[in-house]
Amino acid sequence: MAIVKPFKGVRPPKMMVEQVSSRPYDVLDSDEARSEAEGNEKSLYHIIKPEINFPQGTSEYDARVYEIARAQFDKFQNEGWLVQDSKEQYYLYAQTSCLPANGYKEKTQYGLVVCAYSGDYMSGVIKKHELTRADKEEDRMKHVRVNDANIEPVFLAYPDNDVLNAVTDKYASGEPEYDFVGDVDGFRHRLWCISDPCDIDVITKEFGKIPALYIADGHHRSAAAALVGAEKAKNNPYHRGDEEYNYFMAVCFPASQLTILDYNRVVKDLNGLTSEQFLSALSVNFLVENKGADEYRPAELHEFSLYLDGQWYSLKAKEGTFNSEDPIDVLDVSISSKLILDDILGIKDLRRDKRIDFVGGIRGLGELRRRVDNGEMRMALALYPVTMSQIMTVADTGNIMPPKATWFEPKLRSGLVIHKLS
Repeated sequence: MAIVKPFKGVRPPKMMVEQVSSRPYDVLDSDEARSEAEGNEKSLYHIIKPEINFPQGTSEYDARVYEIARAQFDKFQNEGWLVQDSKEQYYLYAQTSCLPANGYKEKTQYGLVVCAYSGDYMSGVIKKHELTRADKEEDRMKHVRVNDANIEPVFLAYPDNDVLNAVTDKYASGEPEYDFVGDVDGFRHRLWCISDPCDIDVITKEFGKIPALYIADGHHRSAAAALVGAEKAKNNPYHRGDEEYNYFMAVCFPASQLTILDYNRVVKDLNGLTSEQFLSALSVNFLVENKGADEYRPAELHEFSLYLDGQWYSLKAKEGTFNSEDPIDVLDVSISSKLILDDILGIKDLRRDKRIDFVGGIRGLGELRRRVDNGEMRMALALYPVTMSQIMTVADTGNIMPPKATWFEPKLRSGLVIHKLS
C-alpha cells in the first residue's frame, strides 16, 4: 500500500509566483531557458537550468553548473523569493488546459502534492512503465544532492478514490493561494494549502489503502530521488526511517483525469519505395482508405492517420495482426513500429535511427503536414493516444512501454512547491 506524508513546502510568496515558477527542466533546451529567464533574476531556471548563469555553450553537466544551482537556491531563500511553510501540510494543484486548435476540449485536473515514500519506488508499489538512462539518472542525482531538495515534482497517477475526490472538491471550491496563467504554456495553474489536521489524516490514510501509484512523467526524477534517499540512509549511522530524505515530492492525480496526447512519427523516406508501392505494402495488414486533403485524426485504438503526398489516409489494423491479450503487442505504438516502421520502412531502433523523428500531439496535425510539405520529411503517421488503462496494465505486468509512447499534457509547473530533504 502507498505511503505518503505532508511536508513543509518551500514556495514563492503569492505576489512572486509568476516570476519564480517555470516550465519543467526537461521540456526546453538551454537557449530557450536563457531566453525565457532573460531580465528575470527570480526565474526558477536559474536553479533547474543553472547553465544559463554561465556563457552560452557551457555544458549543462559542467561541475560548476551544479554548484551554481545550489548558490542560486540559497540566494532565492535569502532574498525571500522562496519561503518555507511553518508546518507540514499537503497541497492541491489544479491545471486547466485548453487546446481547441489541436482538437482537444478544455479540462481541469486536480492533483494532491505529497511526499511519496522512496521505499515504495524500490519495492514496486510506485510503478514505472519506461526505462531510465544511467546518465540522466546521475544528472538528476547530482542536482538533488547539491540542493538537498526535490526542486521539481514527479507526476504520479492513482486509481480514482471517492474520499480523496471529496477532499479535493472541498478545497477547490475555496480561494486558491495561487491562480495564474503561464506566460508560455498558456495553462491556468492554481494551488491550495491543505493544513487542516483532519483532512491531512484522511489523505494519509486513504493513500494507505491504495495498492499502487503509477509514474506518469518523471521516471528519472523518481529514480534519482529514491537513490539519493538510499545513499543518505546508508551514510547516516543514526538512520531511523522517518527522515525527510526517505521521501520525494510528487503530484498525484486520479487516473481518469489525466490527458495523454498522441505521440506521432515523421519519416524522411519510404525505404526506396514509391508512394504506390508503400500504400500497397500497407494494405497487407491494414484497411487503407483515402480521406482527402483535410486533416484526419484517428478516431479509435488501432487506427492510424497517414499523411503522404498531400493526402490523409486512414489505416485500420486488420484482425489477427496483433495479440490483444499481450499488453505490449496490443499497443498502437507496437503495431505501427512492427508492421510499418520495421517491416516496410526498415526502421528497427526508434531511439537511434536518424530517419525518424517524433512530434508531440500538442503541436497538432498541422505540424505533421508542415514537416512533410516543406520536404523535410516524406510521410507522417498520427497515432491514437495510449490510454491510462493501458499504461497501468503495462506497469502492473512488469512490462516497459516502447519508446516515444506517451505524451502527458499539461506538464507540471515547477517552482510552486519545493521539498527539502533535511
